[in-house]
This record gives sequence, structure tokens and C-alpha cells, in this order.
Amino acid sequence: MEKKQNSHFKLQLHIAVFPWLAQGHLIPFLQLSKLLAQKGHRISFISTPKNIRRLPDIIPQNLSHLITFVELPLPHVDGLPDGAESTFDLPIHEVPLLKRAYDGLQPCLTQFLENSGQVINWVVHDFACHWLPTVASRLGIKLVFFSTVNATSMSFFGSPSTSASGSRSRPEDFTSVPNWWKEMPYDVAFKLHEMESHWDCMDSDVSDFERGKEVVQGCDIILTRTCPEFEPDSLSLLKTLHEKPILPIGLLPPSEPREYGDERWEAVNQWLASKNGDSVLYIALGSELSLSEEMMHELARGIEKSGLPFIWVINDRPLVEGKLGSHILPSGFETRVSDRGVVWRGWAPQLRILAHPSVAGFLTHCGWSSVIEGLGFGRALVLFPGGSSDMGLVARLLHNTGIGLEIPRDDRNGSFTCDSVAETIRRVMVDEEGEPLRAKSREMRKIFGSVELQNKYSNQFAEFLARETTESSQ
Repeated sequence: MEKKQNSHFKLQLHIAVFPWLAQGHLIPFLQLSKLLAQKGHRISFISTPKNIRRLPDIIPQNLSHLITFVELPLPHVDGLPDGAESTFDLPIHEVPLLKRAYDGLQPCLTQFLENSGQVINWVVHDFACHWLPTVASRLGIKLVFFSTVNATSMSFFGSPSTSASGSRSRPEDFTSVPNWWKEMPYDVAFKLHEMESHWDCMDSDVSDFERGKEVVQGCDIILTRTCPEFEPDSLSLLKTLHEKPILPIGLLPPSEPREYGDERWEAVNQWLASKNGDSVLYIALGSELSLSEEMMHELARGIEKSGLPFIWVINDRPLVEGKLGSHILPSGFETRVSDRGVVWRGWAPQLRILAHPSVAGFLTHCGWSSVIEGLGFGRALVLFPGGSSDMGLVARLLHNTGIGLEIPRDDRNGSFTCDSVAETIRRVMVDEEGEPLRAKSREMRKIFGSVELQNKYSNQFAEFLARETTESSQ
């Protein structure tokens, strides 16, 4: 039996990888590509030119001959700004235009799959390409739907059979647990302001729900970015909801780029080194969070009122409607906090900052990749969900399992106070009542930072693909 498994494992596959056009999708797909290449498989990583240029330099030289980057030009769509190839390039209300352009990649992708020069055994794809199952079926190519969200979020959205009734057609329908959730040990649901702020973005020519339904129905395997050591109940529910193989790929902890290329790091490193161990709060709200000016200023005042040292990364793109850079913070904020706070504008070496022994906590927008990075270093989490996708669900999961603490916000309009921000930060970082949370965060490092666990699940996935390929060819 062991000999048969080894022969499967040595079979070289050609796997095409086709992610959605967002950093939170591109990077996990790249991580997965690297892991599969480490097993000896050939990878064709397919995306648009700008997105490929933006990818971090994390492919070791010994794998470079196994990973080919395939550039497909993004078709023109009326209203889509020139040069916009990612959700990073757009305000959220224009994302439906990007989905329309993404759908326009179908002819080019089909041509590549037909004429790549070598038989493609599998395509690992994302949620948005609802048309791919029809193409793959005609070409005899098997599909893996790689869900970059965790099992809790995916289970909350249900399956094609649970959504067939049309019982969830309004934002309000997602603010309570679904009927298939009743046996779960914790509850998750969106807040109304989270659903309403992104409802129009989800409803393009083909809704996100319809896209998800088509790719799930048409795939051969569902792969999810989690492991049973973290969420066994949700993974079990997911397997119950879907009548096809469900595989955890592990948490895909990120790799550091070989070169950071930012001379400012040394200055920040020295600043961090001047602080006490486990004293600094790291703040990063992702690349797609959009707040009103009032909310941004309230958040800044709360950070200031906490009285704790911090480093706050603010991206170059607008975080506040119509305003860039220095204009998004309250007047005089940086001067008032200069003795204990650093504001870093632009891209920052997040892994290096989180790894520094002076950093104790992470105020995060609850993107799953950021959460994985924070817990991979055992950092205590202050939860401020924003952006799109499942961030509200991630926040509820972590809050309700005692791994993080969410800043209280009004369910309907998302408002909050600077006092609640300061109180939440202090509880997570220094107050005695927050010690159980800090202890649990440190415990999570054994799961989220485990190379051994990651190798286990990537090996299982690679072996599954090889076995399925061998058996289907007999």
C-alpha cells in the first residue's frame, strides 16, 4: 500500500492556477503554487500583467523552473479606470466593473488551456469564474475550487442546495445564523452595516452568490484555507453541506520576500528595539477598508487615548473618501503621539514588524491572511472588521472563541466611539482581564505558525491530486 502511495506522489502533474484579482486571493494562490511545486509539479500561474508584477518575490530559485507566470491582458470595460487590474486599484463600488472584465478573460484562458503545450491535469480556481466549469468539462480538465476563506465563513454561506430556496436575498438575511448552524458551539453572522456597505459590490452582472454556486457545483474538490486543529466543528459542517471531497490545505503561513527594498525599515526596527518587550500595538487596516472621515478620526482619537505605543501602517490608496496620505488623520495627531507612536505610509514589512519582540498586539481589519500572520506570531488581536468578503464573520469567530476582542460598533450604521476603541485596546494589551485572551493568542501560535502542520496538509493535498489523476486515467 505504501509503495502505491509513493508512486502517486512522484507523478508530475501540470496544474493551472487562476485566482480572483485581489491581493487577499493572489497571495494564498501563490503560496499554494509554491507548495505544489515543492512536490515536483508544474504550475502555470495565470493572472493579468499588473497583478503578476505585484506579486512578492517568494519563489526560491530551485523552484523557478517549475512555476510559469502566464499573463492574460484584462479586457477593456467601459467605466473601468485605465490600469485598474485589482480590487486594490478601485473604490469598492467599482468592483463590479472588474468582475465584468474578469469574465472577459474566458476566451484567453480557454485558449491557453487548449494550447498550453502540455496536458493540464487540474485547474485550481477561485469563486468568481462561474463559466470555468463548462470550459473544463469540455476539455476534460478537473477542477479544484480553492476557497481562501476559512471553513466557518464558507459554512455560513451554505451550499447550492441550501441556497436554492432563495431564503437569503436581502442584507438583513445574513445578520442571523442560518438554520443549518444550530448545532455549532459558537455563533457567527454579519452586522447589517457590513452587508449593506458591500451589497451593491456583490451584485454585478452575475452575483457573487451565483458565481459561488456555479463553481461549487462544477468543481471536483473543494479546498479551504484552514485545518481541523483550529476549527474542527466548522470543517465537519462544511463536509456535511457539500456532497464532494472537502480538503483543508492548512493555513498557508506567508513567506517573507527575499528583499524588502525599503530603507525605512532600519529606522523603524531601531524604534521598536527602543520599546519594552510585548508593549507595542501594530495597526494595519488592509488595502480595501473605507471609512468616513468622522470614523477615521474617531479611531485615531481612540488609539491616542489608549496611551500605548503603536506603529500604524496607512496605505497610499484612499482610506477615507476622497482623501489621501496625511489628510486622513486628525489635525495635530502625529505631533501629539510622536513620543510613542509611528505612522508608516505605504507598503510595510508586516511580517518583520509582527515578529519583533516589542510587538504584543495587532489591531486588524480581520482579513483572513492578516489574522493568520498575527496569530502565527502569537499576537493578541484587536478586531475592527472592514473591507469586503467575510471579515465580519472572521471577527465574530475570533471574538466568540476568545481569541480576539472586537471593538463595539453599532449594528446598523457601524459607528463607534473613541472611548470604546481605547478601552478595547487596553483590555487586549495590558488590562488584567485580558490575560486569558493573550494566553490563548500565544497558544494559537502552535497551530498558525506550525510548519509541520502545513507540510502535513500540503502533502495530503498533493497526494490526493496524484491519486485522483491516476485513478481517472485507468
